[in-house]
Amino acid sequence: MSPYCITNRGISVRTVPRLWVTPAQQRWASNLPMNTLVLFVPQQEAWVVERMGRFHRILEPGLNFLIPILDRIRYVQSLKEIVIDVPEQSAVSLDNVTLQIDGVLYLRILDPFKASYGVEDPEYAVTQLAQTTMRSELGKLTLDKVFRERESLNSNIVHSINQASDEWGIRCLRYEIKDIHVPPRVKESMQMQVEAERKKRATVLESEGTREAAINVAEGRKQAQILASEGEKAEQINKAAGEAQAVLAKAEAKSKAIRMLSEALTEQNGNAAASLSVAEQYVSAFSNLAKESNTILLPSNSGDISGMVTQAMTIYGTLAKTSQKGAPEALDEMSEGPANQSAASQ
Repeated sequence: MSPYCITNRGISVRTVPRLWVTPAQQRWASNLPMNTLVLFVPQQEAWVVERMGRFHRILEPGLNFLIPILDRIRYVQSLKEIVIDVPEQSAVSLDNVTLQIDGVLYLRILDPFKASYGVEDPEYAVTQLAQTTMRSELGKLTLDKVFRERESLNSNIVHSINQASDEWGIRCLRYEIKDIHVPPRVKESMQMQVEAERKKRATVLESEGTREAAINVAEGRKQAQILASEGEKAEQINKAAGEAQAVLAKAEAKSKAIRMLSEALTEQNGNAAASLSVAEQYVSAFSNLAKESNTILLPSNSGDISGMVTQAMTIYGTLAKTSQKGAPEALDEMSEGPANQSAASQ
């Protein structure tokens, strides 16, 4: 008998069961049904019949007829999915760490004939195969990979079991690792490693934050300087444009004033008005000589106001006569008049 108390007569769940308790699990089992000529096979069960000690046929669910004495029900196989707890066992990883690991095995009987005659106890055989395969697969992985590649480990165990269980008529559907226990010292080392990794991540994140903050500050200063220079540039452009417009406006105003003055001089009594204006400007110029500097230039007859006015009118008369020769020559004569007066005073 196997550790799961499966006899060579098979498994039956049809009659009144009795409880068999093992360290790994609890299973329900019963005696084989008797040959009563007319038999009713439950759904999802396969009854293996022997005639005179030799395999005869497998009864299908429903109504079946057997010959008493000659036919005997030898095995009763359940076609439902079976769940088996794999006991905890020790396994050594690739980096020589001893682990305590257990799991759950899900399987189903596909061929009742092979499950009955291919192996003495199919469930026990599959369980032992799962344990040995688990130890073999764990020996290929380091401790860190055991936790990271848990799903691939389960898949490899299922593949290895199915390769060996085809001759037994059993199909392993899946295998799940329940718990993995590591030694206390290794667990403490793993905890220290996790803490060190977290501190490393915190330090890296803090340094990255400092770097990002410095980059943001530098970028802000750069943008501020660019904006300030663009603002100063725009201000200078606007100022230059304003000055240019002012110069143009002054030139246009001066042009209009000269044009209006020339038109006024051509009218009647224009010369008299021009003489009056020149006499006023001449007198005003002498009155402002001492306001801007300490050097004063005075004509020889500064006390004779009428003489000064007569001299200014003479200058205007000379300008009027030479106006047809061109404005530059008239300006030269006006500049030479005060110079001659200063020389006479000396």
